[in-house]
Amino acid sequence: MNLYRMLSQRHAEGRPIRVGLIGAGKFGTMFLSQARLTTGLHVVAVADLNVARARSQLKSACWPETQFAAKTLGDAMASGATCVTENADLLIASHEIDVIIEATGDPRNGIRYALAAIGAGKHVVMVNVEADALAGPLLAKKARDAGVVYSLAWGDQPALICEQVDWARACGFKIVAAGKGTRYHPTYHQSTPDTVWNILDQYIKIKDRTSINPKMFNSFIDGTKSAIEMTAVCNATGLEAQSDGLSFPAATRFEHAEVCKPRAEGGVLEKAGVTEVTSSLYRDGRDVPHHLAMGTYVVIETESAYSRECFREYSMLPDASGKYAALYRPVHMIGLELGLSVASAALRKEPTGSPFCFNSDVVATAKRSLKAGEMLDGEGGFCVWGKQVPAAISLKAGYLPLGLAHQVRLKADVNEGQCLKWSDVAVDTDDIAVRVRRDMETMYRPS
Repeated sequence: MNLYRMLSQRHAEGRPIRVGLIGAGKFGTMFLSQARLTTGLHVVAVADLNVARARSQLKSACWPETQFAAKTLGDAMASGATCVTENADLLIASHEIDVIIEATGDPRNGIRYALAAIGAGKHVVMVNVEADALAGPLLAKKARDAGVVYSLAWGDQPALICEQVDWARACGFKIVAAGKGTRYHPTYHQSTPDTVWNILDQYIKIKDRTSINPKMFNSFIDGTKSAIEMTAVCNATGLEAQSDGLSFPAATRFEHAEVCKPRAEGGVLEKAGVTEVTSSLYRDGRDVPHHLAMGTYVVIETESAYSRECFREYSMLPDASGKYAALYRPVHMIGLELGLSVASAALRKEPTGSPFCFNSDVVATAKRSLKAGEMLDGEGGFCVWGKQVPAAISLKAGYLPLGLAHQVRLKADVNEGQCLKWSDVAVDTDDIAVRVRRDMETMYRPS
């Protein structure tokens, strides 16, 4: 609760936190919109392969053009303005930058940039949850060994869930379940960039279809993004993935303690201590009222009868038995809140969530029957969706991580609904993401 005071002190001393942003997409642009207004923060440079687009995004985020007119990082430091470049490596190598925000969304680039930033002694805020789900535990270990921070991105749902889990444990409660809401139906697993509009048009009226990337948006619809985000939560909290992954039960925001509890107690969970994502859509197609599609939640329990009575007295949304209770956050504001991660990393040397174990994985799962010779097109595409599974099961079965199921060719036929294996595809063993992932698997594989 002292971050603003600490930021103000850095501002008064003329020593703002110096930030380099890689990736000027939606998340990065939302961060930029508030970063310009944050005391004690200086975005020294923005790197994006499309410099013209990055400049357009800065204008969209209400930046005066004079504020991003610096020609070099040195000019940016001298003037307090921002340099826009296509060279992300320039940001990482610069002594003028304290914190790198990795917001490309590409797991391979995310791993490469994170490793380079850690090697350069910089803190990393990993907006790129795809990269975190693929190799976050290893990246975080390398950061700890190097004496820098590797952090999940506050404002995105995984970091917010981690905070709720930490709050509950620090209060002495037991975690029953933690997660978020989304819009889900079992048929969505077969959704493609072509058919996603049929789903989106049911609840979002997008006038200009060129304004969004259907492949990226489809990863939210087909279940992949939920698996990625819950994997990040498990690996940063020690919670576990359920054996058959997420079940996406329908629930209002007031029903989470009743729904997200163990089956033995009348809920839907395999056991306590897991992640689950609730749906804003009933299986018959009706909308769930008062849903939690943009929010996060945690379900807790206590052995204290007195505390259980307090659950009721203080409107903690208990289940019918009174044994379980829930706390929810109705929204997340992604990049608008990201400055908290930057400030926490630079000022407190503390991440807003960081993986420390390998409990959960996201594996490529066939959307349809696939034939040998086909080229996979990765997250949100036409071939596979990402399913959350326990890491131990993934390692034992040799499942292919979703983050590596892009631009790789199938060597064998795969049935619809089947989880792909490393042996089903031809991978480039020299690819940095493949090498890092294999190193992580070796590190965590049971002896």
